[in-house]
Amino acid sequence: MTAAAPSAKPILKIEEIVKNYGPITAVDRVSLDIREKEFFALLGPSGCGKTTLLRMLAGFEVPTAGRVLLEGRDISPLPPERRPLNLMFQSYALFTHMSVRKNLAYGLEMEKLSRAEIDRRVDEILATTDLVRFADRKPEQLSGGQKQRVALARALVKRPKVLLLDEPLGALDKKLREKMQLELKRMQHEAGITFIIVTHDQEEALVMADRMAILKDGRLLQCGTPEEIYEQPADPFVANFIGVMNFIEGTVSATGAFEAPGLQLAVSSNRSGPASLAVRPEHIAVASAEAGFGGVIEEIAYHGLDRVLHVRTSASQSAIQVRVSAETGARYRPGDRIGLGIDAAKARLFHSAA
Repeated sequence: MTAAAPSAKPILKIEEIVKNYGPITAVDRVSLDIREKEFFALLGPSGCGKTTLLRMLAGFEVPTAGRVLLEGRDISPLPPERRPLNLMFQSYALFTHMSVRKNLAYGLEMEKLSRAEIDRRVDEILATTDLVRFADRKPEQLSGGQKQRVALARALVKRPKVLLLDEPLGALDKKLREKMQLELKRMQHEAGITFIIVTHDQEEALVMADRMAILKDGRLLQCGTPEEIYEQPADPFVANFIGVMNFIEGTVSATGAFEAPGLQLAVSSNRSGPASLAVRPEHIAVASAEAGFGGVIEEIAYHGLDRVLHVRTSASQSAIQVRVSAETGARYRPGDRIGLGIDAAKARLFHSAA
């Protein structure tokens, strides 16, 4: 599936947007450019401001400051019904007394389109979302995944320039959720519409998004592709929030070495002093037990194709996680002493605040 090209022009610009609730700042001067036909994720822990930001884009919340521009036009003053954006709620909000077909047609009927145009667009979206055989059923006769597709189809049939999705997969079980992640991506690609999704699920964002923005306490911490954010996190919070990360506290010496008890690693830094070394489990290699840096395996977690070794070392208060293949992991048992090698080029160094 083709992602939005990096050179694609922004369809939506968020400029220094702020939302205050009395003394509480829910969104704090967030600026973002979102591109045409892009699948964009707003990601962060509960209370970070992502849903408030989405509701301001939809027009259900009024910004305290800043503005939202759609194709260069300031839509901040417009009510929801006058914005060419659709918001799909987590609850789906389907009309229970209507069939799937009538649910899809309702919004078009409100726009006073001709019956021929309504039927044509409904038939088209039923085919795109694989709902043709369910067209005459009512929501109570559908599974959770089918209801999710109906809600998505109802939003897409109106052909919004941007579709906003608030935790759209939150009500689904894990297996169906994973299936629907790929379905959402496929339908977004086929519809050629910009999707902006709010989620707290890091894996979901990594699978679906062309780019993502990480928010915390109402502030934007980092925006980039999943690869950029996973491999080059901007700060310790982002590093810890996305995927699994080992943190080793130590000091960078004047000679450019990161030092912690039992560990010395050459790093690229022009600043000395207290620092934290962040390294992903897959960027740590298992070496011989005689290696200068190592420890004792406390436990081994089986993950199918690979295993994660939890290794107690003198360098860190927490056990260090090391991801290895299932074949390699099968050689070891808790209590074994092993050496470890860190790929310095893949590690991130975060200096402590002065």
